[in-house]
Amino acid sequence: ARASAVPLQRPAACATDRYFDSSRLACAPCGAHQRQSAGGSSCVCEPGYRMVSSNGGFSVTCEKCPENMSGVTQDGWNCITCPKGLTLEGKCKCPNNEILVERSIDGILLNEALCIHCNGSEQSFSASDASGSRCVRCEKTFIHVSKSCDCSSPNILTGGLCFFAQESLPPKGVATVRFAQLGITLTSTWFLKNLQSSAFACWLYSNVTACQALGNMCVMNMNSLSSSSTDACGLFQYIFIGTARLGIVHSIAYWRHNLPWLYYGDQPGLASQVLEKNHFPTTFSFKGGDKDVKLQFIAASFDAAGNFLKWQSLEGGILQLCPDTETKLDAAYTFGTTYQQSCKISVSKILLDFPNPIFYDLFLEYNGDNGQQLLWAVPVLNLNLQYNEKFVNQGSNMNNWLLTRRFFLVDTLSGKETDLGKPPRVIRIASEIAISIRLVSHMQKGTIYPPLVTIAYTDVPVQNPETQSVMVSFSVNYEMDQSEARIQTDVALGVLGGLAVLWSLLKTAGWKRRTGSSIIDLQTVFKFLLFYAGDLANVFFIITVGTGIYWLVFFKAQQFVSVLLPLPSQEEDFVTYIACAFSLKALQFLQLLISQLTVDIFFIDWERPKGKVLRAVEGGGVIKSAAAPVSIWRTYFIANEWNEIQTVRKINPLFQVLAVLFFLEVVVGFSNLALMDASSSLTRSSESYVAPWSRILRFGVSVALWIAIAILQVIFFSVFYERFVEDKISQFVDLCCVSNISVFLLSHNCFGYYIHGRSVHGHADTNMEEMNMNLKREAENLCSQRGLLPNTDGQTFQISISRKMRLHYDWIHETLTRKRGPARLLDSSANTFEQSTRAYNTMNKFLSSFIDHVHREMDYIVKDKLLLERILGMEFMEPIEKSIFYNDEGHSFSDVLYYGNETTLLIFDILFFSVVDLASRSFVLAAILTYLQQEVFRFIRNTLGQKNLASKTLVDERFLI
Repeated sequence: ARASAVPLQRPAACATDRYFDSSRLACAPCGAHQRQSAGGSSCVCEPGYRMVSSNGGFSVTCEKCPENMSGVTQDGWNCITCPKGLTLEGKCKCPNNEILVERSIDGILLNEALCIHCNGSEQSFSASDASGSRCVRCEKTFIHVSKSCDCSSPNILTGGLCFFAQESLPPKGVATVRFAQLGITLTSTWFLKNLQSSAFACWLYSNVTACQALGNMCVMNMNSLSSSSTDACGLFQYIFIGTARLGIVHSIAYWRHNLPWLYYGDQPGLASQVLEKNHFPTTFSFKGGDKDVKLQFIAASFDAAGNFLKWQSLEGGILQLCPDTETKLDAAYTFGTTYQQSCKISVSKILLDFPNPIFYDLFLEYNGDNGQQLLWAVPVLNLNLQYNEKFVNQGSNMNNWLLTRRFFLVDTLSGKETDLGKPPRVIRIASEIAISIRLVSHMQKGTIYPPLVTIAYTDVPVQNPETQSVMVSFSVNYEMDQSEARIQTDVALGVLGGLAVLWSLLKTAGWKRRTGSSIIDLQTVFKFLLFYAGDLANVFFIITVGTGIYWLVFFKAQQFVSVLLPLPSQEEDFVTYIACAFSLKALQFLQLLISQLTVDIFFIDWERPKGKVLRAVEGGGVIKSAAAPVSIWRTYFIANEWNEIQTVRKINPLFQVLAVLFFLEVVVGFSNLALMDASSSLTRSSESYVAPWSRILRFGVSVALWIAIAILQVIFFSVFYERFVEDKISQFVDLCCVSNISVFLLSHNCFGYYIHGRSVHGHADTNMEEMNMNLKREAENLCSQRGLLPNTDGQTFQISISRKMRLHYDWIHETLTRKRGPARLLDSSANTFEQSTRAYNTMNKFLSSFIDHVHREMDYIVKDKLLLERILGMEFMEPIEKSIFYNDEGHSFSDVLYYGNETTLLIFDILFFSVVDLASRSFVLAAILTYLQQEVFRFIRNTLGQKNLASKTLVDERFLI
């Protein structure tokens, strides 16, 4: 590492007697009587010395000139006598209007240099050129004013031009440039040299180049206007107003003959007329020829001196300061493709690439009715423009805008205070360029308003160009009036939100009926808010899904353009709706989880003892006969099966996440449909430009896939898997009947579900042979049916119990859970296990007797629900004296399981996935986190549900596996 290290030396750091040796990348000493050359990369002889030999670098040999020939020729190789003095470099000099002659016509070196006067009289009108080596015809304004090559007083000499003092001239210009961002005003060398002369020549002679140069200086001053200023823009306005007699160009009132078109005018409301009154006279499509899908921008370019350079197409990256491939640069002008490019550029590169500013007048090319090529002027909104020292283009109200025409990318000229050959003190860079294309609403032909170029400039003080950098960006945005869409969304939100209120009120009324309470208290209000949160989440979800799929289908599938995507700033409401939907749905999901974890459940064992056994009485040594105990294993078995189906869903969550990710990112590439371009292709070339993502399209694509795959899964599980492989919910009901166990569920205070599992064979504690015989008899219809009522198959019911029944249930249950003091049914001296066992037996006996209609004061009836009751999910009849068992053909007890709440779970997963994706812009991360949250909540549901099952049914948690 030490051997590879070299010191950093720059040419500017070399002393005057040293030069920069490019072979060593270091400073090296010059020879005797030598000094550093102007370029710094070689040595030259000191004044009074001539070169004898030179091989570059320090390989220079110098010799002192004799006293009588102390001067050195311009090439440095010979000594010569200089009769009119020497320059600082030791070479001959001549007065103004004289040229230096060192050799004769045939090239022979003269002993004494000659200073020959240029004849400035009539017929010749010659003067020395800038180098002082030739006589050339003097500038025509000198001839016009003085009939000679002199511009003597009282005539005015400015910028190398001569003007009559008595002529009506524009006011004296102020050669300053204001850099408002830095708060400084500089006197520009370029303006000092050219401002007054350009204004005079434009005013007196309508000189096209001078007028263009004056306009360029106004543009370098940010087109800023002031009523009292005589800067470049003030002089331009003075000439513009004073030359109305010259007429206008192409019937455009703001384009005066011989003058550049800089402004549209400052009348209030003019900008809106320019941008919205007339449509662009051609149409565009997403699919078609180049003329239909490409924006044919073309610019007239000028240099700072006002010379026309050429017509330039914007394709190829003329306006893009960031480097990129030509294919990606050209993608900026494909109609419908939102283009964004940004990067950091060093100031040193800017100074190198833009030594002089180039000015552009932008047009959009199109074909007229007769096929003739025509141009449409593109207005410019300069955000740095000041009117009376106030920024006027900063707001969104276009009626206050002052539109302009000409612009530049980089100005490294006006910020020079001294020599034009030296670096500027300040440079001005177009740091933000945005081309806006607005679609005309309610037209199906791809008609647009005139494009608008918005430019923001950044003033950069040049201090250390190598370390300084500037962030620049270029974008092409497509937009349309979204007010109608917002109104429709607000209407839909208002209508659906109102319906959600009514639906939540119905749910609250049904919940009050199921809790057996008729008092509207704080708990009722809180429950209403929870219901409304869930329903409002569904409203937001429906609106966002509809919006996302609408834009996905209608934007990507259209040929003749009728809609354009909302801008990122216009998507904020949409993102807010998604956030609201997720927050409210999360609240509903947590409420659902809590309600499922607190459900009351009991397994009714219908099995009766078979025979008697002898049992010794404790302490007495006496043996007595007692009923044979009933096996608890069937109850444990049913409890484990219930524990397993608590988190069973109608879809496979892992497959759902993997399938969505597969279609979005892995192989198919549906994610490409979320790009803000006109292409509906699922594959993109690595060399092609990748447009920015649309949050609406990302949501629309992902949600459409989630819903489609979920629907296919539900259909598959319902039609094929549950019919031909296994249906865990139906199998659980069958298992209850085979095990002679009924399930009594209370999800509310006075409402729940009942699964009638009483065996038609009277008992289930039997051997394999008898079990198979019983199943065979049942298959051959040799026994009664399984239903609660005779000759019916109905095994599942929704139950609405009376208040008396609930009180009796709670009375027994208090002993079961031992939440209060000693129960009347149990001996307080018994141990906890015996108390729990007796309480379990008491509850089992009570519920089985209740099902058998033993308690006349707590009897029940069985009936069908009305259609309206099924639709509304509530019960109209209140169980005052008798409980009501509603026939249920759809296994509605799954409402206390994951299985019966698939819609809520699916919407929550979709919204969780979407929120993560919108925050991270990563489908992969969203899929991973969605699966993790599914597993976390499934674990919580299983673990706490298992504890609730053990505490409510007296099944020892150790037997739940």
